[in-house]
Amino acid sequence: MYSPTAFVMDDLHNLHATMRQCRTANFITATVNGPMATLLPMIIAEEKGENGVLYAHLARANDQWRMPAIGNALAVFVGPEAYVTPSWYLSKQEHGKVVPTWNYAAVHASGPSEFFDNPDRLLDVVDRLTNLHEEGREKPWSVGDAPAAFITAQLGGIVGMRMPIVNMEGKRKMSQNRPGPDRAGVKRALSESSSEMDRNVSAMIPR
Repeated sequence: MYSPTAFVMDDLHNLHATMRQCRTANFITATVNGPMATLLPMIIAEEKGENGVLYAHLARANDQWRMPAIGNALAVFVGPEAYVTPSWYLSKQEHGKVVPTWNYAAVHASGPSEFFDNPDRLLDVVDRLTNLHEEGREKPWSVGDAPAAFITAQLGGIVGMRMPIVNMEGKRKMSQNRPGPDRAGVKRALSESSSEMDRNVSAMIPR
């Protein structure tokens, strides 16, 4: 990941927090047939290993899990992002030497991938993913709400993925390289946007 010093995010707590916020990642593997990628909802077991362990599941019909990976797999998490127009910079009025840019947060996590189809392990991953995304609902749905035979049949159509994280790189580009008045202009404009994503970016821009 290319990341100038001002944008580096290397604190483990912040890296994990960004990954939890994203919830999905592009799961990428290099194979003899070329790169393969699948967007997957993921959960991170932060307490496992040095950097945590990622879990997900793929459709059994997805050939990615069958193709031997060359080297480690890569999970790309992309957080809040927003276009930044030079019109929001005070320096535009001062000298005009400004250009558009993009604010965003991202984490790249890599490690060896393991695929499994043990029903108990699969059910554990599905349970944890479901509970995560149902959390906060007035009447959360749980896997146990469906008939057991139906769930067993559904588990037959997926394959689990486990990836111990051996390396993580994070980037948080939130106008840190701009003068204070320019940052304030970006933060204010994004906070007034009708886009929830823009407002999320605004909250991440330092004062």
